[in-house]
Order: sequence, then structure tokens, then C-alpha cells
Amino acid sequence: MSHHDVVNGCKLVAVLLLWLGPSAEDSHTGRAHAAEHQEHAVHSSVGLEKVVLVIQSQRNSYHARRGVQRKVEILQQAADLGQGVPVVLLLHELSEYEGVWSILPVLPHLSATYGQSASWFFFIEEGTRVTLAALLQVLHRYQVHEEWFLGKRLHDDEASIIHHYAFSEEPSSFGYPDPAAGWALSTPLLQRLAERIQREHLKSDFTIDLKHEIALYIWEEGNGPQLTAVPEFCTEPRDNCATTFTTYLPNCGDPVSKKEIFVAVKTCQKFHSERVPVVKATWEKDAGLLEYYSDVADASIPTISLGVPNTERGHCGKTFAILRRFLSKAVPKTDWLLIVDDDTLISLPRLRQLLRCYDPKEAVSLGERYGYSLVQKGYSYTTGGGGMVLSRPAVSRLISSGCSCYSDDAPDDMVLGRCFTSLRVPITHSPLFHQARPDDYSVTLISMQQAISFHKHWNIDPMAVYKHWLQDPHLRDEL
Repeated sequence: MSHHDVVNGCKLVAVLLLWLGPSAEDSHTGRAHAAEHQEHAVHSSVGLEKVVLVIQSQRNSYHARRGVQRKVEILQQAADLGQGVPVVLLLHELSEYEGVWSILPVLPHLSATYGQSASWFFFIEEGTRVTLAALLQVLHRYQVHEEWFLGKRLHDDEASIIHHYAFSEEPSSFGYPDPAAGWALSTPLLQRLAERIQREHLKSDFTIDLKHEIALYIWEEGNGPQLTAVPEFCTEPRDNCATTFTTYLPNCGDPVSKKEIFVAVKTCQKFHSERVPVVKATWEKDAGLLEYYSDVADASIPTISLGVPNTERGHCGKTFAILRRFLSKAVPKTDWLLIVDDDTLISLPRLRQLLRCYDPKEAVSLGERYGYSLVQKGYSYTTGGGGMVLSRPAVSRLISSGCSCYSDDAPDDMVLGRCFTSLRVPITHSPLFHQARPDDYSVTLISMQQAISFHKHWNIDPMAVYKHWLQDPHLRDEL
């Protein structure tokens, strides 16, 4: 065996030991030692053993692999640094319950398990890179016995529908964290939040924009701390960064062929002349297989009537008819189904690039994830306006299960989410899909993204939005 093999073998053993964590005896000794010296600390002299890093991982196999890779990287870095062993957790592994992604349901577990031994809880995305030495330097600035909420500060530029028009008189006055840069809670704050979530009901049953809602919950109408901006929590590399971010649109290989995505556009007669022309002038040309589904057949577009009357809201009957048609011999057999509204603006080249990361043989439901009653064991769903992407196995399992609409005008995206939750098909989130317009999001945030979709033509020029935010001529090809 070569010296190189021996060194690599030792490193692997070290990482595995870090993963397994200290023995109960070592943990007890560490806690006793910490308690002995706690009274001296004016500012926290925190080692990595006092830090719990929570990777906001997802259950889908691609994301689970990314989460494990990030965990291994962090533990290897800790072994090389020699300043203690952090606890590194994968969020999706903390519970069988799908709704743990919304953070609040998992706070009691984190508090009960790590509240006595940890000083900080640091939440990161799968794509967040952490420099542990720099992270420790940041945390040393803050007193561990106080309540702290740390992050890279984002704010609204105008009152936003996705934030229920909160702080409409001065939208920039309220800060919330950029999850890509990571955000931290001191243990006293996390413990108080964990107690509160068990005795109080949330004001809203819906989880729409997690980062903003977490910040609102912590702020508690002025009774809790606001976000403290930390310049070292970064998304783009610069000097002294404790974190940086890779990308939400990774290069997993050649883009999926456009012939492997069947695009279903939901429309109705009253929008044939108003919205459909925008689709045709922008992104329709990037689709290999596309059909328009309406309440009437119109040969000039053309549209297909599925025999489902138009409804003013919900459209569940129409969506389930599309799902059945996708599985039938009436349309070409493809790996993926994309369902969009007639006022959805989307980059199909970017979607094809993203889909290369996913296994089409796996049941996949992908898009912007919302939640309903998640603290009370509710369900997640892919919101329809930003586009719902389904793999063929996901559609097959859904239809064969017998799960269906309770009425034609039921909210289709929520019904699909409830069905997939009952089937244990995870709702996979990508922040590149957007249920609202660009104006409804932080400019700082969406400027860092390669967005896949936006939704609604209200008060905007949809052609200009498409050209500015979504058009990539160099990505278009004839595959």
C-alpha cells in the first residue's frame, strides 16, 4: 500500500468518525466543561462542537445526494481545521414528515436534541459553501446567551402579493434572510421559538415564501429580534466571506431533449386573443411538443377542448383531464409533462438544463413549493402558476391511485399536492420557478438567479419581462 493510500484512508476514517459524532461519554464531558467556563464568556468563544449545521436538503434522490456531498465536505473541512466537530444534519432525514422543509415543525426536535449542547444553529442550502474558520469568527462577535437572528439581508422593493403586502408603507424596512447565504439562530432564540410553536397556532395556514415568513415569525410584531445583517454571509465570493453559493441551475450534463417534454397550456376562450399570442411570441418556439387546452376548440391556435367547462377558479377537472391525456396514446410518449397557465412566462431551455439532474424513472413533482397547514401535519404542493413539472411515473401513480378532484373548480395544484402526499411522492422545490411577477420579488434575489418562470401579466409588459429575465438565445437549439 502506498503512502498516498494510507493518507487517504486516514482521512476517510476521520470523516466517518466525525459523521458518527462523539460518544455519549465525550458529549457529557464536553457539556460539563462548557458549563464550567460559561460564566467567563462575555462574547462567545465558540468551537465547532457548539454549532449545529442544518442542510435544507430534500427527499428527491438528486437533492439527497447533493445534501450528503455537502455534509461530507463540511466534515472533511472540520477534520482539517481541528477546531471541534460540528453536528451536520440533513433536514429531510430529521422526520418522515414531508413538511419539515418549512423549518417551524422541526424546531422542537432541534431544541430537545441539541439545545443543551449547542450555541448556534446554522441553516444552509444544498448549494451553500461554508468556510468554517470564517463562520466561527462571525459567531464569536455575538453573545451566545442572547437572542440572535443572523443572515444576509434582503428586503422588498415594493409591497408584494407573496408577502400579503406586509409593510406596504415602507417595504424596505423589514429584512429577511437570503437562504443561499445561510442564516443563524442562537440557541436561546431557537428554544423560545420551539416552545412557542407548540402552544400557538400560526396566523396563516399557508406557507408561501419561507424566508419571509420565518423572519416575520421571529420578529413577532416587534416582540422578537429583527434580522441582523452579516456581511460575511455571501452569495458571491469576495474577501472574508464565511459562505458563498454555487447555483440553483447546475450543469448535470447535456440538456434534456425538447422531445422529452410535453407542454400543456391551460387557457379558455376569453383569453385566446389576449394571452395566447404572448405565449406564441415568446416561449412557444422552444417547445418540441405543445398543446393548448381550452373550453372550446379553436382551429386558429389550435386549442383542444377536453370536455371540461371553464371554471373561474381551480381548474382541477381540466388538469386531471390533461394528466389522463398525457398517459394516453393521443399524444407522443415523453418522460416529462409541464403544465402551465396561459399567463405563465417560462424559459424552456433552462428547464431542460435543470431536468437533466433528475431521474425520469423516479416519481418527480417539481416547481415552486408551497405548503398548507404544515405545522398541523398538512401537505405541500407545487404552485400552478409558475409551472408544474411531473415525471411520467408520478402521473401514472397519481392516476392509478384513484385520487381525484372533489369538484371541477377545486384548486388543481393543492389537490395534486394532497394526492402526492398520500402517495409519499415528495414535492421537490426549485426557487427558479415563480408564482408571481418579477416585481413581487427582491431584485437582489432574482438578479442572482437564472429564473425559469414567472406568472401573471398584471401591470407589466409580459414581452419585456420575458426578454429581460428569461430569454437566452444562446441556449436555444434544435434538439
